[in-house]
Amino acid sequence: MRASLEVADIFRAAGPAYRMAHAGHLSLHQLKIMSAIEHCRTAALGGHVEACTDCGHWRIAYNSCRNRHCPRCQGAAARTWLEAREADLLPVGYFHVVFTLPAEVAAIAFHNKALVYDLLFKAAADTMLTIAADPKHLGARIGITAVLHTWGSALTHHPHIHMIVPGGGISRDGTRWISARPAFLLPVRVLGALFRRLFLTRLRALHDRGQLALFGSLTHLAERRAFLRHLSPVRKKRWVVYAKPPFAGPEAVLAYLSRYTHRVAISNSRLLRFDEVGVTFRYKDYRKSGAGRQQVMTLAADEFIRRFLLHALPRGFHRIRHYGLLASARRKYHLERARRLLSVAPSPDDDQPADLKAQPLCPCCGGTMIIIEVFERRYLPRAPPSPAPSSGIQAP
Repeated sequence: MRASLEVADIFRAAGPAYRMAHAGHLSLHQLKIMSAIEHCRTAALGGHVEACTDCGHWRIAYNSCRNRHCPRCQGAAARTWLEAREADLLPVGYFHVVFTLPAEVAAIAFHNKALVYDLLFKAAADTMLTIAADPKHLGARIGITAVLHTWGSALTHHPHIHMIVPGGGISRDGTRWISARPAFLLPVRVLGALFRRLFLTRLRALHDRGQLALFGSLTHLAERRAFLRHLSPVRKKRWVVYAKPPFAGPEAVLAYLSRYTHRVAISNSRLLRFDEVGVTFRYKDYRKSGAGRQQVMTLAADEFIRRFLLHALPRGFHRIRHYGLLASARRKYHLERARRLLSVAPSPDDDQPADLKAQPLCPCCGGTMIIIEVFERRYLPRAPPSPAPSSGIQAP
């Protein structure tokens, strides 16, 4: 069901003025994101007409933009992705672990998204795999699904990694499954210390190779001593790694994944109003607890669009990654071995023939909807023929 207010509505109304006011300062990538969201599921992208084979009911379906920043498209993308991941679940508890960058580093990340976001992924994953493999802790090779989020609830720049991790792993000799304790995976203070060391060492290496772009208030950091002084407080503070208790079963894992893997900076459901004052939306103030955590904020339309575009990912950047047992190269082999060690049945074959793909159902009678007409971009479908008395065709 379409939300009463959508990001696309705001972009269509305020986008032209925003583009004009910021001409020359928006990248082609950002302009394409705005255009895709504005035209999503409209005649501008074309579509098709579906009709029920039983009762004759018909409806028009416009094409989706499929842009990964579009709030409307990510629901379907998440469902497709989850269907593929369901077969990977193991009958063990799963933990949710979060790695966050300090504000001093997040400012550098903003101007070096591809490099620093990639570094964030690798440092967090290496931290988990290293500590988990240590015999003093778990002593096993674990699997990780990691998802990058770059926003806070108020659309501010706040890069962090969400991970889901099975509660255990395969021993180093591959002969047994080592289970984590019921409510404890790995010590967060140890994780935080190693994460800080790995990340800062590699960030300094990027700076030494001249790979970091430093603009505006960060220009002076191009000088190595100034860069090291900037990082000095960060090296001394504790980097917080947050670990939640394990999920209550595979269904809860899938529910979590559906909320996080394909989330965009703000969902349409959080939007409340859009008027001459600006855009009003719900957000969470994590400094408060209880009912006071839910807050309402109003931003001018220009500021809302600016904050939304802060979170445009670099082209081709993978925001969902798998490590350890779940790394794509040997994922199937490792999962089969894990199931044997856990004495559970192998996963069903997920290679379904294309002709078995589910077809949409008629909202009137539950029959099968088939495509009877396809129309190209910026064209409208022909009006349906007037139904004959005996045909039972029904307009939507």
